[in-house]
Amino acid sequence: MSNVIGVRREDKNRWERRVPLIPSHMRDLRQEQGLSFIVQPSAIRIFRDEDYRMEGVPVEESLSPCSVVLAVKEIPIPLLEEGKTYLFFSHTIKGQAHNMPMLRRLMELGCTLLDYEKITDEQNRRLLFFGRQAGQAGMVDTLWALGRKLEAEGTSSPFSGLLQTYHYTSLVEAKEEIAEAAHAIRTDGLPEALVPFICGFTGYGHVSQGAQEIFDLLPMEEVPPERFGSFLRQKNYSAHRVYKTVFREEHLVRPRSPRRLFALKDYYESPAAYEPLLEAYLPHLTLLLNGIYWAPAYPRFLSKGFLKELFAAPGQPRLRVVGDISCDVEGGVEATLRSTDPADPVFVYDPVTDTARSGFEGRGPAIMAVDNLPAEIPLESSVFFSQALKAFLPALAKADFSRDEGGADLPAPLRRAMILCRGRLTPTFAYLREFLDRESLPEDHHA
Repeated sequence: MSNVIGVRREDKNRWERRVPLIPSHMRDLRQEQGLSFIVQPSAIRIFRDEDYRMEGVPVEESLSPCSVVLAVKEIPIPLLEEGKTYLFFSHTIKGQAHNMPMLRRLMELGCTLLDYEKITDEQNRRLLFFGRQAGQAGMVDTLWALGRKLEAEGTSSPFSGLLQTYHYTSLVEAKEEIAEAAHAIRTDGLPEALVPFICGFTGYGHVSQGAQEIFDLLPMEEVPPERFGSFLRQKNYSAHRVYKTVFREEHLVRPRSPRRLFALKDYYESPAAYEPLLEAYLPHLTLLLNGIYWAPAYPRFLSKGFLKELFAAPGQPRLRVVGDISCDVEGGVEATLRSTDPADPVFVYDPVTDTARSGFEGRGPAIMAVDNLPAEIPLESSVFFSQALKAFLPALAKADFSRDEGGADLPAPLRRAMILCRGRLTPTFAYLREFLDRESLPEDHHA
């Protein structure tokens, strides 16, 4: 079996500059494992073609010699090649209609497909992800959005000088500017109308951790949800500090029946038995960072009805910006009417008319809902991801998919990620047949 691995260019949109494998890691794999690589040329990739050539990696248009092809995002249908093994974020595991034609074509071509999202350990924890980078970029964008929203209200703040994440050359540069905002808060304080400045975080996983890493650069004090009420009553807060509250599931929902005790397993198994609780905190938050998993069966944490009541009252509500990093359209944050991109990253949600207006003007919270945040820090995202991915590549390159039980020699995390083997759905993903049999969207949806 050939052990040549190809890395294709990313062309889903002009913002996608990430790579799954960086040049220095290719060098290590060549020297230590004897692997060979071919990289397609790209004008936008964060690592230049020359960076790969300097490590002895050929940069060629054709990936035909490669048995394995890596990408970050989906591969356009016309570019798929017969019999190859592909590894990328396929966005098919939920039966996403717009990617069923791609999955069907992979089956017709007898391809093997593995999905990064399903490379997990025995506890079903993901081993390859961009969650931390999504949180980092999302927090920078949210603080930038706050500065712009306040400016639209006629209020100057220490956040007015921040830029959108992708304008910085690196995350280090973004952190330096946030450190300057932190110095201004310590020295001059925040506008009186923002005191106390409280940012709420939903969730405690990689996304939330990344967002908190950025927020914690400010002069921060944590207020646990259990102490939230007494913190407000005692008024022992300062204009020279910001505050954060991290909400776990037990703070976001409660059992509908008073006779039922909260249990995380019970909530996941019977979400309809629970009702949202976060809205009790929301009137006191300046920012909300949403970074928690949500599915339609679960209660919404921020509903349109609540926002309509909040903004119908006289005066300016405290809640200025929602950074919806999870970006489920009309999901956990029901006011996320659409996802956005770096060119048009924020809209103001009007709770009265239930409409979204791009920019920062209008009465309602600004919603930052960029759905590809890690691409805004492509260098850090690529290095982090490549470090985790490279450990799996020797086994993938040398795997034998020709036998009846193709891929049996793969390590368990890769076997769990195999959606197709030589064009056939694996038993774990046999449920996708139901979605494949449904009427699909036109193929040009994937261009």
